[in-house]
Amino acid sequence: MLRLDGLLDLIIPRGSNELVRFIQDNTRIPVLGHADGVCHLFVDNAADLDQAMRIAIDSKTQYPAACNAIETLLLHQDIAKEFLTKAIPLFDQLGVRLLGDSLSRTFGVDGSADVDDWGKEYLDLILAVKVVLNVDDAIDHIRNYGSRHTEAIVTENQGVAEKFLRAVDSSGVYHNCSTRFADGFRYGFGAEVGISTQTLPPRGPVGLEGLVTYRYRLRGDGHIAAEFASGEKLFSYLDLPL
Repeated sequence: MLRLDGLLDLIIPRGSNELVRFIQDNTRIPVLGHADGVCHLFVDNAADLDQAMRIAIDSKTQYPAACNAIETLLLHQDIAKEFLTKAIPLFDQLGVRLLGDSLSRTFGVDGSADVDDWGKEYLDLILAVKVVLNVDDAIDHIRNYGSRHTEAIVTENQGVAEKFLRAVDSSGVYHNCSTRFADGFRYGFGAEVGISTQTLPPRGPVGLEGLVTYRYRLRGDGHIAAEFASGEKLFSYLDLPL
């Protein structure tokens, strides 16, 4: 199938990281897909921590094998200790294994994360935890290790939220809600036929309407481009009913 570039216009792979990368590397047909879903949740120092915990638990545990589940939890240094003190017992009850950086481990995280964990898609009840200085540090981390799928911030500071929403270049960027909303059905697209982390459209969850292409029909009466190029005639435009 990957060699049928004269017959197929588009391939939409649904499956593992290895499957998607294999298809992308072995065909000349355009591929709409994402190889990784490395999603992040950043808890700001102006967050409602109870709300942040609900969002973090849902984003990780509601369906951990989904590409829109979070793989890394970023915590502002000012609230990291307080948040983890409350969150660790809840994650333990739900069977979530936490892997932390050196600072988060001093706040009770058992497992140790290394540099490879920041870009890893676990698709399991495993969550990397990192303490960051501020929203800029969180944005830099996402830029370095994210897959441009879906990222979320929890904060009551509207200025910080807006900065995060504008600066993070992912197909979905959320404020005070779970990353698990990144889904074509939940967006109202009907059945989700694919999801794309590419920058060019379609981007993000894709329904059938997102795959529509266009053809252009012109009806003339001997019109030639030279007449218009020479300035003898001017273009005019008329809105027509769809």
